Amino acid sequence: MKKWIAGAALALTAISGTAQAEGHGSYPERPVMMMVSYGAGGATDFQARIVTMTAGNKDALGMPIAIVNRSGAGGRVGWNWFATDAEADGYTLGAYNIPHFIAQSIEGGVSYSADSFEPIANWGADPAVFVVGADSEFNSMADVVAFATENPGGLTFSGAGLFVGHHIAALQLEKAAGVKLAYIPNNKGGAGAMRAVISGEVMGGVNNLSDAFRAQAAGNVKILGVFDLERNSFLPDVPTMLEQGYDIDNSSVNFRGVMVPKGTPQPIIDHLAAVVPTMFENGRVQSRMKAGGSPMHIMTRDEVLEMWAARQVTLEELLAGL
Repeated sequence: MKKWIAGAALALTAISGTAQAEGHGSYPERPVMMMVSYGAGGATDFQARIVTMTAGNKDALGMPIAIVNRSGAGGRVGWNWFATDAEADGYTLGAYNIPHFIAQSIEGGVSYSADSFEPIANWGADPAVFVVGADSEFNSMADVVAFATENPGGLTFSGAGLFVGHHIAALQLEKAAGVKLAYIPNNKGGAGAMRAVISGEVMGGVNNLSDAFRAQAAGNVKILGVFDLERNSFLPDVPTMLEQGYDIDNSSVNFRGVMVPKGTPQPIIDHLAAVVPTMFENGRVQSRMKAGGSPMHIMTRDEVLEMWAARQVTLEELLAGL
């Protein structure tokens, strides 16, 4: 009889454990990893570490999130891995950058598209800006365009890669200003692209507002223009490209957020979608982001799904016309 009771108890434990696993009621049971497709020190890495810093709190996930960098080829290396090899178990998250991975999938040669991933929530919207070294002779976009007009292909400037927001902004500038520029993608991402400007390796660069904000505060660069529809509160004295006479919209604005691989169980997606935005809303997170010149733009999963779909259409039209 005792053996039967013991056996029945074991069976019930196994059934209960299976039901709990299928329901994912105890998720997460161990630390979570989040893959960033860009190197340490760049805007995505810098922000990802801030917005996940409260993940271990009891009112958040209750487990820490560790950032792992898989950089290269403008994000392609990391997102190819995330689409093809990452475990869809809720313990492997990814940071997304829009328009980057959508534009890259439109151009082809990658193993992912918007259908490869499931968005969780958006934390920021970081416009592209045009920067030059602090001692540059250029003091406005008019100076930059005048030089480019007189020296076709002679104005070298950096960005984080091909068909990322920086590159799209550069293509739009070429078209709007009627000039030919020498865009040089940096294999070290935004951080490497900014170092190239500061060191004088290139004459200028398109970079993230957040990175540029910190570099300007350190006295290393001048910011000449913002690729957005309105001036940014972090840079109230810097005019938009539209204000300076160039018909450029906000297609290159870099939306950043959290996603999981396709195939992640829906209960886990739902749990993350409910909890992650509250992490972004944490007061300490918001103050740290503000101090780093990083604009926040919190969006829910449903809002991100709409944004991804809209950007897909916009980028298909934009890239077809460039």
